[in-house]
Formats: sequence, C-alpha cells, structure tokens
Amino acid sequence: MRIRFLGAAGDVTGSAYHVITKDASILVDCGFFQGRKAESAKNRRTAQIEDGKLDAVVLTHGHLDHIGRLPLLTRNGYKGPIFGTRPTINLATLVLKDSLNIQKQDLKRENQKRARAKLPPLEPLFEEADVRKLKPLTAQVKYNQRFPVAPGIEARLVDAGHVIGSSSVELTVSENGHKKVVVFSGDLGPRGAPLLNDPVPFTEADAVIMESTYGDRTHRSLHDTAIEGREIIARAIQNKAKILVPVFAIGRTQLLLYLLAGAFKKKTLPPFPIYIDSPMAIEATRIYRSNNELFDSEALAMVQSGDLGRGLASARPCVKPGESRALNGVKGPCLIMAGSGMCTGGRIMHHLRHNLPIPETAVLIVGFQSPGTPGRKLVDGAKTLMMFGEEVPVRASVHTMGGFSAHADQNGLLDWFGVMAPSRPRTIVTHGEDRARKAFSEQLKKRFSVTAECPALDDEIEI
Repeated sequence: MRIRFLGAAGDVTGSAYHVITKDASILVDCGFFQGRKAESAKNRRTAQIEDGKLDAVVLTHGHLDHIGRLPLLTRNGYKGPIFGTRPTINLATLVLKDSLNIQKQDLKRENQKRARAKLPPLEPLFEEADVRKLKPLTAQVKYNQRFPVAPGIEARLVDAGHVIGSSSVELTVSENGHKKVVVFSGDLGPRGAPLLNDPVPFTEADAVIMESTYGDRTHRSLHDTAIEGREIIARAIQNKAKILVPVFAIGRTQLLLYLLAGAFKKKTLPPFPIYIDSPMAIEATRIYRSNNELFDSEALAMVQSGDLGRGLASARPCVKPGESRALNGVKGPCLIMAGSGMCTGGRIMHHLRHNLPIPETAVLIVGFQSPGTPGRKLVDGAKTLMMFGEEVPVRASVHTMGGFSAHADQNGLLDWFGVMAPSRPRTIVTHGEDRARKAFSEQLKKRFSVTAECPALDDEIEI
C-alpha cells in the first residue's frame, strides 16, 4: 500500500492521509489548513485528494483541521461513505456549518481587496449545497467494532480521549495475500484529564502514523493548572474584573464548564456570571450532554446526581450578536468564553479590543496557538496587537494554562506508543511543528530504539 501525506506534515492543521492499495483508495481525515495566509491557501489545492477513485473516508474526530475539506469531495462528485462515531458526525456537521459562514465573510473581504487591486475574484471553496450532500454519506460506527471500509480494508476505532467521540484508527489491510495493520493515532488526549476517558492504546501494528503536537514538551499537571486558574479567577473576582477565555468551541469549553461547576460545588470559588459567547460552543455543549455515556465515571456521576446542572446555574449562553455586544457594557466580575481559540476571528476579538488595555483584565489561554496567530502573539508577550486596523495595547495579564490542553504531552504520547513498541512498528511522525517532531523522534529512538520518519507535505511512503 501507499500513504500520501496531504496535510499535518510539519504543522498541526490540514490532517489528511490518503491510503492507496491495488484494490482501494481511502482517506483518513480530510482537514482544513488553518493559521497564516500561506496555510489557508493550501485549502485550494485539491488535485491530489481528487486523484483517482476514492472509496471511503474515515474520520478521527470533528475538529475543523480534521474534517474541513470534506465539502471539497462532494463538490467534486464524491458519493462514498464517511465513517465516524456518532459525536464525531454530529460535531462535524456543526463545525462545517460554522466554517461555511466564516468562509463567506472572509471571501467577501478578500474579493473586495482583489477588486481594488484589479484582480479577478476568488471562487468559494465550497457552498452550502456541498455541505448538505455530506449528511446522507455519513455512517456512524461504535468503538471497538470492526467494520469494512473498502475492498480489502477493515477498520476499528478506539477512544482517543481528545474530544467527545474522538478516535484512533486501526486499519487492517489485505493485499496480495498479506495483511498489514496500520494505526493512525489521531489527536490523543491527556491521561487523567477530567470529563473524558483516557486514550486507548493499540497493542501491535506494522506501521503507526503518530501525532506530535506537544512532542517537544511536557504539560504542567492539570491539578496545578486548576489551582493556578482558581487563583487567577479569585483575584479577578476580588478586583471586579473580566476574565477572557479564547476557547475552541469543542472540548475546552466543555472541560472548563465542568471544572467551574466542580469548583462551585466544592466552594473553592463563589458562583459568579459565566457567559458562553459562542453559538457553536453552545451547540457543542448540547452534543456533549446528549453523549454523556462517553464521560468518565466521575463526570457521569455529576450528571446523574444533578450536581453538574446546579453548578452551572450561573452560566448564560449568548446566541445572538447583540447579546455578545452587550457584554461590553457588563461590569465584572465575569468570565467570557468566546471563539476563536487562536484569536483569529470570531467574537473574542471585540472582547479583546475592549479589555486588553485594562490592566485588571485576565486572559486565559487554554489551547494550542499556531505560529503567526494573534493568540500566539499574546502568549509570546506582545505589547500591542493589531485589531480592526488599529494597534491595541496589551496591558491585561495573559496566562498560558498548558495543563488544560486537549492534547497529550510528550510523556503521554510516549506512553501511548509504548504499548505498541514491542511489535516494532514502522513509525511516521506527523501533526506537529518540525521542532516538536524532531524532539519526539529523538525520544522514540532513546526510549524504544525506533527510528521515526517525518514526511513533508505531499510525500508518499510505501508499506
């Protein structure tokens, strides 16, 4: 078989792996490139995804960087199945609807610039009809059940512990009278994190395509991070200040709500106003609630006892734009969760514009920030931030809460891989910046005597 790396090779977005055998052609993920303009431009490169007959798509989870290019397939006539867990399919539907709206806004602005430069307008990447065509193709599958994907290919999904319904994928490929097992880690969550179960490792493989988002670092413990977060929030409450949290609508929002509910229950924080200023986060939270059988035992107990609902009595959803704008006039203390997680757009931007100049404001960074994004600039200590055509001074305190990450750190990745290590799989490291991939590859060699490969975008390997 051959595997082409059509994304997440040297960076952390655009995940797409094209698996080709003599009998079949499938994709594992079909994600959007996010971040800087050069990254976003890669989304228009569809030739290799369209190359040849595509039989099926298997999804690891519902984040945009893993599902965002799916409408490009239906736009070009794809009619095959799209496999994923029920939460993954539901979240993907939500995310693509949001992505379509953002694309329309971005395209309108870009074409206005192009018109001024006397350049021809860009066509949309995809349209609403292309998104609608996806729904009939989706096929929901459960964890730990083998299912046929395409001629000669079976798959099995296990819980990756990253977001609700997230999966690692095991492909069993029969070709020329031989069987090979290829594992795709997907995005792995941290062990011991609240709300979701720990990622499940596979026991053996002939090859593993391994993520390395945090392959070069270890996270602070969640316990220590939660204590720090409570102290920051307590100071903000005392100062009657605002706490701004740029959130990824899926995963971090739900974890933070769960932790806040626990803090209110244990009286380590007094209840105070929380605003969920993201329609997508609000809907994603509903999807989490409707799939709470996938929660870990402690979270499930909070649901069943009613403690979770009571703990979140002070949380208010802000659905309409007017409700979001009205928060500018709300006095602290309050906590505002708003998208986007890397501060590349969305409602968080006007909250930052109004509150970054205020020294009492606290900004909590709770997820990975890609290079070049406004969120990364805040993390790196920027004194000003260009927003809406003006330089906004950064006088607020900015706190990086690494322990809240939805990704396993270097030790977590090594532990997950270590269960398979005795089978001596061929190891390909992806979904990480080159610095992270290099550091993680060095640790694989040191701990397991494994020499890992780090393919570039559009590279192809043969197994």
